[in-house]
Amino acid sequence: MGLTQVSLKITNPKDNNKFVQDDFLIDSGASYTVLPQRMVNKLKLKPSWTQKFSLADGKKITRDIGSAVIEFRGRKMATPVVLGLKHDSPLLGVITLESFGLSLNPFQRKIYETKLMLA
Repeated sequence: MGLTQVSLKITNPKDNNKFVQDDFLIDSGASYTVLPQRMVNKLKLKPSWTQKFSLADGKKITRDIGSAVIEFRGRKMATPVVLGLKHDSPLLGVITLESFGLSLNPFQRKIYETKLMLA
């Protein structure tokens, strides 16, 4: 199975002059979008709470959660993000992806607009 990456612009919600743009791996198994420490530091993002996570191999980790504005395909939205550590990779998680009304087709490695439900 191939990997699917997209370019995202990430902005500090309290200071839109602070932004980064980079390629993010779409991880359909990750709930939250992950920003590596270098991005967190450049954007000066602050944690709102700490969350425990289970990794695919069963390992447990803890990471801070904050907020960022993500821009993709001309749309901007505030979303919760994992404030990652130095060696964490930039990942686009499903909460952000679905908030944009998008889904991933992993077989074709393409993003498509999806049907959204209110109830």
